[in-house]
Amino acid sequence: MQIVVNTRLLLRDRLEGIGWFTYQTLKRITRNHPDVHFVFLFDRDYSEEFVFSDNVTPMVLAPQARHPILYYLWFQVSVKNLLKRMKPDLFLSPDGFLSLGAGCKQLPVIHDINFFHHPKDLKWMTSKYYNYYFPRFAKVATRIATVSEFSRQEIAKHYHIPETKIDVVYNGINSFFKPIDEATRKATRATYSSGKNYFVNVGSLHPRKNICNLIKAFALFKQESQSDMKLVLAGPEFWGMGDIQKTLEESGIKEEVVFTGRLANEDLCKVLGSAMALTFIPYYEGFGIPLVEAMEAEIPIITSNMSSLPEVAGNAALKVNPFDLTDIKNAMLRIYNNASVRADLVQKGRLQKQNFSWDRSAQLLWESMVKAMRD
Repeated sequence: MQIVVNTRLLLRDRLEGIGWFTYQTLKRITRNHPDVHFVFLFDRDYSEEFVFSDNVTPMVLAPQARHPILYYLWFQVSVKNLLKRMKPDLFLSPDGFLSLGAGCKQLPVIHDINFFHHPKDLKWMTSKYYNYYFPRFAKVATRIATVSEFSRQEIAKHYHIPETKIDVVYNGINSFFKPIDEATRKATRATYSSGKNYFVNVGSLHPRKNICNLIKAFALFKQESQSDMKLVLAGPEFWGMGDIQKTLEESGIKEEVVFTGRLANEDLCKVLGSAMALTFIPYYEGFGIPLVEAMEAEIPIITSNMSSLPEVAGNAALKVNPFDLTDIKNAMLRIYNNASVRADLVQKGRLQKQNFSWDRSAQLLWESMVKAMRD
């Protein structure tokens, strides 16, 4: 049996949501199935750490696919020609992109369709590409995997795909997240927040992460609480930073907001685990990995009451309307003023996180792959 996999998002020291999903599931699947030959397709030089076992053959195909025109050339020319030549039992694509007309069974993991609802959150050409091709990918897919029941219903509704053709494969929790001792918390705060306590947002500063409203609500919180709390934004910059900078300038609390940029895993664990709470309030998410990371770090959570986030958070978070600044501010005040609320959320997080593990994710993805090969 031969399975070809799109692994272009396995980038050393630059793994994000889909990259982590790819890494954690494939590491387990390839090792659990030594009788299967996997061909990993990269679009640039790769790190040997991503060749997980002896049954993996890495290949580099040009060009580097980081722009809509290059997406087209990579998936619809280079990858399609390879698939036609190799005739694998399955093409697995963890980022959802497929090769139309490849002549083999294909399984995309479509994490969400935010671009359908919020096309302006992406650059114009990227948005056009996604909204043109992803409905076509969904139609030609043998089966589809996605990361939440919310996303399954979205894909089924908007792309007119039977729900029975879509499998839910939740994300897991990376093992380097853990509770932080008080001495490390103190040292982390000294490094990142001038020794002050802070709320933290984790992830790339993408428009859909709702960072502008988070900053505005934090300004209201500061005004009402008169506290010395900081807001730490832990993640790399993304397209749309101009709006964030403008909001910050107008907020009157510019010095109270800390941008860390991309952090190494060990540092991210410390920054998350040393926070008073995670404030993660996107208006659209297919899953929301920072929620389960915060549960593992045993800190309270404030999150959005929209999209997949209530499904993932369960009762282990204060849920807010991401467009209501007062609602967000009031949740911050509840966390800040009430230790019993914080303790209750942490305890509920210990229970909720048991629903998520990478071992389970890998098993569910493998089951979806087997179904696709049998369909």
